[in-house]
Amino acid sequence: MAKKTTSINKDTTKTPSFEASMQELEQIVNRLESGELPLEEALNEFEHGVRLARVGQKTLQEAEQRVRILLKDDDDATPDEFIQEAE
Repeated sequence: MAKKTTSINKDTTKTPSFEASMQELEQIVNRLESGELPLEEALNEFEHGVRLARVGQKTLQEAEQRVRILLKDDDDATPDEFIQEAE
């Protein structure tokens, strides 16, 4: 008898991965550079792109802090020291 596969509902409010966000940002840039979007749609795309860029920048900063901790000689340092609470 064949096993049934169950689908897992993904949380739509979950933040996309860094890679997915950067891919979406690249697509937004391409659409904006095409010059074919109406003004209001272009502004909406630009606004969404700025949000994605800010989230990506924050993700990179947090990753850099974690790397610095890992490279420190201080054995008592932990990544928890630098994790910021959600705004």
